[in-house]
Amino acid sequence: MAQDNGMDRTEKPTAKKLEDARKKGQVAQSREIPSAMILMTSLAVFYFGGQAMAQKLADLMRVSFRNLGGGWIQNAGSVHLMVGWLFNETLSILMPMMLALLVIGIVANVAQFGFNLKEDLLAPDLKKLNPISGIKRLVSLKSLVELVKSIFKIGFVGLIAYVILRGELVSIPSLIHMEVIDTAAYMGEVAFKIAFFVCLGLIVLATADFAYQRWQHQKDLMMTKQEIKEERKQSDGDPQVKSRIRSMQMEMAQRRMMEAIPSADVVITNPTHFAIAIKFDAKQMAAPQVVAKGADYMALRIREIAEEHNVPRVENKPLARALFRSAEIGDFIPEELYRAVAEVLAYVYRLKGIRHSG
Repeated sequence: MAQDNGMDRTEKPTAKKLEDARKKGQVAQSREIPSAMILMTSLAVFYFGGQAMAQKLADLMRVSFRNLGGGWIQNAGSVHLMVGWLFNETLSILMPMMLALLVIGIVANVAQFGFNLKEDLLAPDLKKLNPISGIKRLVSLKSLVELVKSIFKIGFVGLIAYVILRGELVSIPSLIHMEVIDTAAYMGEVAFKIAFFVCLGLIVLATADFAYQRWQHQKDLMMTKQEIKEERKQSDGDPQVKSRIRSMQMEMAQRRMMEAIPSADVVITNPTHFAIAIKFDAKQMAAPQVVAKGADYMALRIREIAEEHNVPRVENKPLARALFRSAEIGDFIPEELYRAVAEVLAYVYRLKGIRHSG
């Protein structure tokens, strides 16, 4: 058998194939989306809270230098206390932004492929340490695509920065006449403008990259017709085995049905197309029960077994058709047929009485 190649993979991946790949960590994921969202969040934090954060950091530095100049540090222990205090204060100022970026990074990934934390993904994989595999990954088509994307992204960001800075060239000569604070504020505005438009551009790139990653993920998981058949066999069972099981079940059901015919009170026939065996025990049953039924050849077998065991047979075409269509084996007869079946049973009981008396 010829082995499948890429050209044979013409079928879209099934839900099971996608789920199996997901369990292995193979999902459609764009690294550009978290980058764009983190940058956007950083801009929002700096825009709405940057001034307050800068003021707090400036106050912290002022207090630190005041302590240094005031002889607060006397020995190594004082240095440790000073550094620890400075670290804790700085961390408390930056913590809200750090938490916001952490949450956004998690949300950006979960939004793409859901929560997919698996134990086997956390376990170390020694195959990843194989240098040959590493070289293959470096020279793969996917790596080449990532390289082209990175170059394009750098060029795109550079182009945005160039366009904005070119528009600001007329203002640069006037910076020499500004105060240091005003110059810093102006440079901050320009930097924010560059970052803002870069962020918008990255969002567009991230959206396009996510669409590409989904297409590539589907393409990588394409299946052959044979793989579809094999998967269907595994999930639904081999059709030949299932057919054999159904055949055995039908044979067992027919055997049980044939074994129940001798205990029937009467067999109602069409006379040749249908045969229905009825049993009724007034002490144990609420209504007459169908213990066997069949059409054509099976009807013939029911009549033959009934004849072998002296079970009375009554020809009633309308009743036989109605019973065959409305009652299954083991069911009590429908209420609308009570009267007709009761008349047949009464006839059979009278017939048996005549035979016994005879």
